Amino acid sequence: MRQARRGRLPDPVEAARICEQAGAQSIVCHLREDRRHIQDHDVERLRRAVTTRLNLEMSIAGEIVERALAVKPDQVTLVPERRQELTTEGGLDVVRLSKRLRPIIRAFHARGIEVSLFIDPVPAQLEAAREVGAAVIELHTGRYADAAGPRAQARELDTLRRAVAGGRALGLAVAAGHGLDYENVSRVAAIPEIEELNIGFAIVSRALFVGLEAAVREMAKRMRREIDPTRRSAAHALQTA
Repeated sequence: MRQARRGRLPDPVEAARICEQAGAQSIVCHLREDRRHIQDHDVERLRRAVTTRLNLEMSIAGEIVERALAVKPDQVTLVPERRQELTTEGGLDVVRLSKRLRPIIRAFHARGIEVSLFIDPVPAQLEAAREVGAAVIELHTGRYADAAGPRAQARELDTLRRAVAGGRALGLAVAAGHGLDYENVSRVAAIPEIEELNIGFAIVSRALFVGLEAAVREMAKRMRREIDPTRRSAAHALQTA
């Protein structure tokens, strides 16, 4: 919304503050190569302002990697990126990009930055994520979110469950996100091994009608109905992109 007029408002740092006050346990921002949303100074300001965890979603382009290493977020989530897309489409092909990913992941780990790989719920990608040295994966839930009808959605949910179990068996922490909203989130939140859900667009859309704080609290309530309190975290993040 801010970039539509190239002005100062709405301020993503203020949005992050409201979301943290409402119970968000991490803040996600996506610094794209074309800077269509978040700008470099936004990331720097968010790094200073965020009191929970700052998760920088990013491509593996050299310039973006350098910026992330300099800003030092708590976590980076490596995603595929195409200039033509409206939002991230599909998971990172870790199998194909393994040689490029290994030194990038090592560099982040050397700076004390946790690395998550945004991948499709496919066994080969899970295994490749472990092989390149990532400790965290975020499963792309788009096929589940877009499934037409209960049967198709049930099939995609089963695929997610198998991928979560497979990731945990490999020693990976498992998060999930993309396309989750107030109607479909509960069944994903109910998968016991998922430690974090990253939800952005649905929360911002809801906020247009009820306000940002109320939208975050409502999403948290829907998630927590299904969450075992003994799990490490069930974080939801505002994606400020």
